[in-house]
Amino acid sequence: MIDTASIENLKNTIDIVDVIGNYIELKKSGANYKACCPFHGEKTASFVVSPNKQIYHCFGCGVGGDSIKFVMELEKLTYPEAVEKIASNFNFTLHYTEGKGDFSEAKRALESLELWYQKNLTSRSEVLKYLQARGVNQNSIEQFGVGFVGESKDVIKFLESTLVPYNVSEEIGVLAKGEGGIYARLTERITFPIYNQSGAIVGFGGRTISNHPAKYINSPQTKLFNKSKLLYGYNVAKEHIYANKKIIITEGYLDVIMLHQGGFKEAVATLGTALTNEHLPLLRKGDPKIILAYDGDKAGVAAALKAATMLSLAGFDGGVVLFPDNADPADLIAKNQTSLLVQLFREQKPLVEFVIQSLAANFNLSNPKEKESAFDAIKSYMSGLSDIIRDSYTSYASSVIGVPISLFQKGQKKNFANSVGIQSKEDTAKLCFLKSLLEYPDIANMVVKYIHSSMLGEYQSHYDVVCNNDKDHELSRMLSLREDIKIIDKNEMPKSIKDFLLNFYEDMLKNITNDKNISTGSKMVQIRKLKMDILPRLKKGELVEYEGIGII
Repeated sequence: MIDTASIENLKNTIDIVDVIGNYIELKKSGANYKACCPFHGEKTASFVVSPNKQIYHCFGCGVGGDSIKFVMELEKLTYPEAVEKIASNFNFTLHYTEGKGDFSEAKRALESLELWYQKNLTSRSEVLKYLQARGVNQNSIEQFGVGFVGESKDVIKFLESTLVPYNVSEEIGVLAKGEGGIYARLTERITFPIYNQSGAIVGFGGRTISNHPAKYINSPQTKLFNKSKLLYGYNVAKEHIYANKKIIITEGYLDVIMLHQGGFKEAVATLGTALTNEHLPLLRKGDPKIILAYDGDKAGVAAALKAATMLSLAGFDGGVVLFPDNADPADLIAKNQTSLLVQLFREQKPLVEFVIQSLAANFNLSNPKEKESAFDAIKSYMSGLSDIIRDSYTSYASSVIGVPISLFQKGQKKNFANSVGIQSKEDTAKLCFLKSLLEYPDIANMVVKYIHSSMLGEYQSHYDVVCNNDKDHELSRMLSLREDIKIIDKNEMPKSIKDFLLNFYEDMLKNITNDKNISTGSKMVQIRKLKMDILPRLKKGELVEYEGIGII
């Protein structure tokens, strides 16, 4: 079992924004962060994360809780599994009352393999010669932890010598079972350790040195390794990305290593997969400008179009660089053509321009019907851009296709109510009062003598939750995270309570007076009670205890 104190230390160490930011794209909104809820489909962000209170809440579906609850719900994990997952992602060492957790064993195994692979490389002269021929120097080999893995039997023997259980080796994607028995997944390859953004090793990439048809392979999907969320070299590039406000995304391990070697230290690479929406939260960190640096062949252009479309629609700024004549960044650095790289990066095509130009290139614009199809495709794409960005590129789009600007401006009316965020009417004063009671539980304990939940009308359930000090309840989270609902100063709370009671009983007096369904005798009793007892005492500043009388 995980030691309770260890879990508390983990909670105190991590930031919920970092935890949730690993899964979804969070955007700053006042003191909090917002996103579209990952637990139900929505187009308008109603999912709020509070770094101050370390909780999240969706105003759409009502889910909420702390960092551990989020990982449990999203990954469908048990509480201990979620704790271990978070600890692993943030390189935090948990302590156990009985034995060790799976992620601790996995981390130990991966770290041991990393060191062993690096040691293997030093004794393989032919592999070192290959790396030198590609221009990789010794400093880069050490900085990126490049290594080598030999035959399957050697891997199995090493893991046995380090007492790594088979189930752990299987879970981290190193060993597997086949018809011939247990075998190592990664063999006879140059190895590239892959880290998560917190600097913890989670898997490996490998490049063949033989004629294997799969030139590059990665660790398989595991609890720690998800290639759609990881970027190779991010752990090395992170500080430069933050400092220089840019990130260069390439297609391969050697591209990253050689770009860093050539001084382009913001370079990272996708792991044998296209850039995906799951990468966006990581790319958003530090608010960098994105540079897509892809090969200029057909596959590279297609990948760049897909990535540029996704990034621009997600609101990223950046550009595209396509390398000519089947060259790639690694080759240019190796050939000492750094100045050409600088020029290519300087002349990058802005993301939106690249998408418009690439979409248009798919059609024969001299054919009216194809021209219409090109217009429809580009207009559809641009409809997903923000108003200002769309307006800025409308002239460019019209010139690329050869149509009047007015055609792009048709049908762009907006839903005014949605655009200004019109909400249903609600009693803000009552909500502020309730939020303040949540903030001051000592006052909430006292106020129950004077205010009954029925006096809160539609907010009766809110009041019950607040008075029970149930801060994990959905309604408590909602109140806590609504920035438009302000907290009353504690010194002003006695006056607020008196004002609440006075307003309530004055409204009650009007309602009773005008209610034709109440008998004359009962009405007179209730009016006399209000006029002669309750209201005079309140106006003198005295709090009146709730008696459960018929006027309520």
